[in-house]
Formats: sequence, C-alpha cells, structure tokens
Amino acid sequence: MPLRQMKESSEQHLVIKPHLPNTMNQAKKVTKAVQNGKGPPLLSQEQHNQTSPPQGRSGGGRRRSRNGRKSDQVDVLMRPSCRPCTAVKNNENGHVLQNGNIVSSDIEMSFPTSSKSLSFAQRPGYGQVGTKCIVKANHFFAELPDKDLNQYDVTITPEVSSKAVNRSIIAELVRLYKESDLGTRLPAYDGRKSLYTAGVLPFSWREFKIKLIEEEDGINGPKREREYKVVIKFVARANLHHLGQFLAGKRADAPQEAIQILDIVLRELASKRFCPIGRSFYSPDIRTPQRLGEGLESWCGFYQSIRPTQMGLSLNIDMASAAFIEPLPVVEFVGQLLGKDVLSRQLSDADRIKIKKSLRGVKVEVTHRGSVRRKYRVSGITSQPTRELVFPVDENSTMKSVVEYFQEMYGFTIKHTHLPCLQVGGNQKKANYLPMEACKIVEGQRYTKRLNEKQITSLLKVTCQRPRDRENDILRTVQHNAYDQDPYAKEFGIKVSEKLASVEARILPAPWLKYHESGKEKNCLPQVGQWNMMNKKMINGMTVSRWACINFSRSVQDSVARTFCNELAQMCQVSGMEFNLDPVIPIYNAKPEQVEKALKHVYHVSSNKTKGKELELLLVILPDNNGSLYGDLKRICETDLGLISQCCLTKHVFKITKQYLANVSLKINVKMGGRNTVLVDAVSCRIPLVSDIPTIIFGADVTHPENGEDSSPSIAAVVASQDWPEVTKYAGLVCAQPQRQELIQDLYKTWHDPVRGVVSGGMIRDLLVSFRRATGQKPQRIIFYRDGVSEGQFYQILLYELDAIRKACASLEPNYQPPVTFIVVQKRHHTRLFANNHRDRNSTDRSGNILPGTVVDTKICHPTEFDFYLCSHAGIQGTSRPAHYHVLWDENNFTADGIQSLTNNLCYTYARCTRSVSVVPPAYYAHLAAFRARFYTEPDLQETGSTGGRGSKTTRAAGDCGVKPLPALKENVKRVMFYC
Repeated sequence: MPLRQMKESSEQHLVIKPHLPNTMNQAKKVTKAVQNGKGPPLLSQEQHNQTSPPQGRSGGGRRRSRNGRKSDQVDVLMRPSCRPCTAVKNNENGHVLQNGNIVSSDIEMSFPTSSKSLSFAQRPGYGQVGTKCIVKANHFFAELPDKDLNQYDVTITPEVSSKAVNRSIIAELVRLYKESDLGTRLPAYDGRKSLYTAGVLPFSWREFKIKLIEEEDGINGPKREREYKVVIKFVARANLHHLGQFLAGKRADAPQEAIQILDIVLRELASKRFCPIGRSFYSPDIRTPQRLGEGLESWCGFYQSIRPTQMGLSLNIDMASAAFIEPLPVVEFVGQLLGKDVLSRQLSDADRIKIKKSLRGVKVEVTHRGSVRRKYRVSGITSQPTRELVFPVDENSTMKSVVEYFQEMYGFTIKHTHLPCLQVGGNQKKANYLPMEACKIVEGQRYTKRLNEKQITSLLKVTCQRPRDRENDILRTVQHNAYDQDPYAKEFGIKVSEKLASVEARILPAPWLKYHESGKEKNCLPQVGQWNMMNKKMINGMTVSRWACINFSRSVQDSVARTFCNELAQMCQVSGMEFNLDPVIPIYNAKPEQVEKALKHVYHVSSNKTKGKELELLLVILPDNNGSLYGDLKRICETDLGLISQCCLTKHVFKITKQYLANVSLKINVKMGGRNTVLVDAVSCRIPLVSDIPTIIFGADVTHPENGEDSSPSIAAVVASQDWPEVTKYAGLVCAQPQRQELIQDLYKTWHDPVRGVVSGGMIRDLLVSFRRATGQKPQRIIFYRDGVSEGQFYQILLYELDAIRKACASLEPNYQPPVTFIVVQKRHHTRLFANNHRDRNSTDRSGNILPGTVVDTKICHPTEFDFYLCSHAGIQGTSRPAHYHVLWDENNFTADGIQSLTNNLCYTYARCTRSVSVVPPAYYAHLAAFRARFYTEPDLQETGSTGGRGSKTTRAAGDCGVKPLPALKENVKRVMFYC
C-alpha cells in the first residue's frame, strides 16, 4: 500500500526545525538536505496534512476510541520550553525564513522519494568503555571479485509461478548453450526475472526455445514435454568500484544491486543441492530428522547471507532448523495427526476439519501407478466416505463409483473405503478424487502453520545448541559447502575464508541498582547479569489491602491453594510491600469453561463485602494446559471488570520455591503501580544525555498474526517512560491496524470534531501528555527504541514515524520540537558471538556463552553507520543471541559509549525478574503490550493462552477502515504496568 494518502485538514501551526544543542556536522547535513528538498521534511501545514497516516476515510466523522482523551484539555499542560527552538516558516512571498532570514526560495517540502535522499546517522566514533577482549563471530571474509558483474532480464513464456520450474528451465538452457551462445559463461539465476554473469554475454538480446520434460510423470510412463520461450536481455552492469568505496567507508550509500548479485551467486549451488526457504537451506541429510509429533519432523539446515561490513564483504553463516511435513503415506500421516487408529475407526466431523486444515495446500504423489508418481496439490477432502462417492463417466451421466473406477482403471483395490478421498481440484470431475491410501506426501514441504506447545518444545530441543557445538557445526557447514570448489564462486572470482572472524569486543560494567533504605542491602551490583532479592526491599513497595483468589484447577485442593496464597502474601511483605494476609472472600473454585461467570461472581461478592471498595488484586490459579482460558481471563478482567490479575500455574502451586514467589511478587508490585529497583546513576543524575534535562524513552513494536490467520489484524504498541530521572515506569498504548502493516498508523493523527473542529491525537501525543502529568515537566529529549523492523524497512519506518513524532510535538506547542534519537532494535538476525577460548572460564558465563555486557561496534558492523551488537544478558541454555542496535537518527549527538552504556544499563531495570534482559526494556514492554492486546480481539480469533503475562496500558481504535477497534481498558487498569 502507498506510504501515505492525501488528506485535507485546516489545522494551523508553525513548522519547526528541530533544535540541535551540539549538532555540529549533522546539523549542517540536515540543513543542506532540506535546502535541496531532501532529508526528513520540515513540513508546512499543507504538506503536513498531505502526509498524514493512511486513515482509510474522509477528513470528517472521525470517531475516537472509547477511552480517547480530549485533546483540547491537554494543551494547557505544555508550557513554553525554556530551550530555544528554531522555527522555519514561509513569509508572504513564499520564501523560507530561518530566524527571520531567507534561507532558500525554492525548497520543495516533500518526502524523499528514494533511499538516496536520506542518510542515516553516521558512526561518531568507537566505544572505549569496558574491558577489552576478543570474540569470534560467525562471519566469514569474502574477497571482492575483480570481474564485471552484468545483469540480464529473463522472460519465460508461458509464465511460470514456480521458482523450481524456472530454475529447471534455465539449467536446461545453460546445459544446451553454455559452450556456444553463452560464450562459456556460467550464469547465476535468482529463480525469477534476473540472470547474472561475470563478464558480458556475446549478445545483448536473444531468444531461446527450451523443451522440458515434467519429471513427475515417472520414468516408464508417458513423457509430458513442454516448450518454453526464454528471452534474455541485457539490463545493466554493477559498479564494483562503488561497492569497494562503500566498504572502505568512503561512500555512505550501499550499492544494493552489486551486493544482491554476489549473494545470489553464492546461493546458486546451495539452491540446487538443498531445499531453499527464504535465506536458509534445509536437507534431511545434514542431520537425521527428528519427529515433532502429528506428522511433522524437524529438518536441520543453515542460513547464508552476504553482508557489507567494516572488514569488507562478510558471509554470515548460521545453523537453522524448521518443521517439515513428514513424507509419509497419507493414511499414516492422518493417524499421527489424530493420534488414533484411523484404519478401523470412523472419523468424526472434528477429525475431518482437522485433516482438511492440515492437508490443504500440501503436495502429494500417487502410489497406485507403479513408477508413475504424478504430483497433485490437495485442495480439501470429501465430506462423504470413499465408498459413497460416484461421478459421471460419460456425456449420458452414467455414474460409476470411485472404488469401481480405481479397480477397473488401475487394478487398485481400495481397502479402507470408510475414509474420505482427497480433493485435488476445484470442480467435481473424477480426477479430483484420490483415495488416501493411494497417496504419499511429497518430501521437502515446510510446515508454515502454527505449532502446538509439544511440537515447539521438541523443535527447541533440536535447535538448542551449546555455543561450542554451534560453532563447530557452523565450521563444518562452511567446510562442507567448499566455496573454494563452488563453480559459481569460481566463475565470479569470489573467495570465502573458512575461518570465523576474530573481533575486538568490550565487556561493559554492570550498573549499581538502588533498593529501599529499610533493607539490609540498599545498593546492589549484579554479578554476571543476575542478582536476587535477599536482604533487599523494593524501592517503592505498594499496598494490597483487598484481594481475592479464584482456583480454576481441579487438582488443587482448597488447603493447598490457601497455603500457596499465604506464602505469596508473606513473600510480598518480605520484599517490601504492605500485603494483607487474608483475602476479602474465601478462595473460590470454578470451572475453566465458566470463566466469565466466575470472575463476575467474585467481583460482585467482593464489592459487597468491602462495601463498594474496589478489589485491588485477583490471584488466579490456572491448569498447566489452559487453552484459551488465560486470554479470556485477561480480556474480561482488563476490558470489562477493571481487575488487576496475577495468574499462577498449577505446577508452581504444588512445587513452591522462594525464587518463584519472589519473581511473582516483583510482578505484583509493578502491576499495583510500584517500582522494584532503579539505577543508582539515575537517582544520582549521572546518566549522560538523560539526567541533565527531562528525557522520555519510548519503545515501539508491531506484532503480526500467525500464518493462515487472514482475519486477524496486526497490533501496534508504544510504551513510554513516565518517571524522570529514574526512567523505570512505563505507560503504554496499543491499537489494531491492517494486517501485515509495519508502519505504526496511530502515532499521530487528526480528526474532525463537530464542535472543536480539527483535533490532534495519537499515541505519541498522549504519552507526552501523560509524562507531563506524571512528572510535572515536559520532555526535552526523546529516545525512541523501535523493535521489529527489517533492514529493508529502515527508510520507510524512519521517514514515516519520525515525521509522526515531530507532528505530535508540534501539535502541543508551536515551538515544541525536542531532539530525537531513533534506534532500531533487532533480534531476528543471525550473527552469533563466541568466546575466543571456550575453556577460559573467565570469559564465559555458566552456559558457556559470552559474558553479559559484551558489545561489538567494529569489524562485523556497518562500514559507516551507527550500529552495534550488545549481548546484555547471561545465557541460560543454547547460544545467546546479541541484540543488534542501529541508530538511524540522532539529534542528541550520543557518543558510542553513551548510547551503548545507556542501553546496557536499562537492560538491568526490567521489572519482572532479577536478571538483565536481552533487549532494552522499553522495546520488551512494547512487545508484551502488543502480545497482550491480541487477547482483546474477538474470542474466536484469540491465540492459544499462555501464562507469560502480556500487556498494554490502554487500547485505541484502529485508524483504518475495516479494522475493528480494540475494546477500551478500564481506567484503573490504565494507570499501572499491568502487562508485566
């Protein structure tokens, strides 16, 4: 969809140029970019409205969400800033004024139309803080070739949708014409429209006729031959000199075309040898497949991608695992899927639905025709058993049964006639029916639907490797791939090292944490990323006077539940809370299927007992396998009754440990509005570029529905710190938006009110106002951590969301434009860091991973841009994945040490445990908020419940037509970090 849609509005305000206190070179770049009509726009009101988020409606009739704030009541809260800002506006002649002086008379205020119009923040230098060490990274140096790279357009007629068939056509073309028409060139092909060569072909345009035999008809059966017309046309020559300059840091813009060509070249051979899926390759031969249950198995493979880094071109290799459909006879697959004997038992309607969902889209091959193994794609299953199926065999509508047809035509006797047939087409001809026992699932089909908990557990066992084992597997993969013998790598002159990259790293010190003065330990220095609550009290412990408990687990007796609740209450007291040991009413036992009735009963009985006073906390005991119960409970409590709840699984009730109770008490305290700990440097005002002036830290994320959930929206969440200088408590907002939309639609929006006219709102604006209400000061600096963005979306996200932040600020005050630092947080990458010496206990944690606080900003990082890898957590099992932080925009002029230390220190403030976490908390909270909000969608669209608390602080209407708004949260729920 287009990035923006045009929209009319009459709102008036000045256009603001962000004030940059010490911007130096970057300020000059921004000003120059604006003068050339480039860079993030400083919009006039007209352009402001033209670039509003897509609304999917006209400017009038905007209906706010039920809990939306009134914008005209908050403007007075934003006092004029004491910091000078630079206004940019048009004078009566259309000239642009800056501080009263004409800057330019022909500035075109519009968004950059290409990536070249905007440059990301450049690296300000390298970090120096921390203990220096050496780590190894799964990056392998790739020598830049010295040959010309040429791109050709490929057109295949008739058009083919399958990459595999396209590759077969081009492979046949190369086999026939490599030594003649192709001038001995060995081209690399992307499977779609592009062909690449090292050196030019003897022609600029040529047409070929290629005949391809469809292999699926077997070796002895009749051959089905098809002819294709292939046209190859010269397009362009890639500029390797440009790439060399970029890798050397002499150019800021990456030549994506050249990088893409080299990536395709190195993938060409693997695409022929393995099963390619995305950027990974899988094979049952790499490691023996492990059964996951219900007809699925895990295949091992490897991820491969070429990346530009400071050390030059780097080939990133990592191990991968995925779920595949086991290549079983269909009858056997159905038996595993249902977990019962299907040969002698009738199928229920529920069984048929489950079979249909699992097999739809799956490719099968027939087994009743000897060597002829024709393949079909399943579209469904019949509602009738095979013995009842008949079809017309001639124009006179003479009917014949499927059983008779297969016996007469193929001599194949269908034994299990009580089973349905597979449907492999859209009409009702006989060819659409295939008996299950005559079909086998084709090998190499990845399972893309949701895995159940048992399958996830089994897959994690396969993928979870200790660092040393993973490193050895990666090295074996590189050796097995033998890039030095790869004919395509040789053709293009690419040489790949077989050694892991050795990288200089630093281990950042852990921050001191502040606890309450009444505890024995008032300050704490975490060791190897963790600490505990012994001898410590929460710095802001809350009071719980009125609470109740519902028990949904039949196996938990009243006495056991009472003991558990009492011990939890005592732990809350020990940890620094004031917690009444007695519940308002006795523990109430209920059935999971009556969750709404039970919750309302406890709510009303408790209210009567307390004479109308609100219940402050609801403890809930859940069965270990609770299906949708958890999600239903959270939705009812938070959007209907206004109850703060804490869920506990049955297994923890029976096996009570102090560590578990301490962690639950931490969650309860922040849900009640308290704080567990704060950074000593924060309360002492010693955090650079945070403690000096009021600073707000945002976190944002968008979660998308699982594959196959076509009716579910995407959920966007934004959280923001509400305390300064502590930066520990976060408020949050969530909204539903169109499926798969990564840009957050409701960051800033305007709508027409019949009384007030054009009204401004949105998540950023509301959170800025909330910060002012909580602290008494308006934010003078913004730090924005954005999660869930791939590299290909960087420009779009920055252009759209930075613009929304600026509009939100400007809507509060004409001169209000605090400087913004915009940082993307990535966890879904494949860089892994290993200790240089696995035997050195001083360089690893207990799991064998690198130490928490390990940061890398050299060699494997971007040649010129401001990024770094940070492993802020201690490993538990498997190989730790460092978070990748990429500073896209920085008006606050952070040093490398400044942003790296801030990010690392914040990871120690996560409220739910006494460990540093792997992702900066605001981004983590935004993810939790978005995940929780999915439970607020319609019950039939909810995800399977789990007991890892997920949450948000308030819900908002989606800004687009066709997306149902999320239900509003109750006011008392909004005020706290209940999603912890």
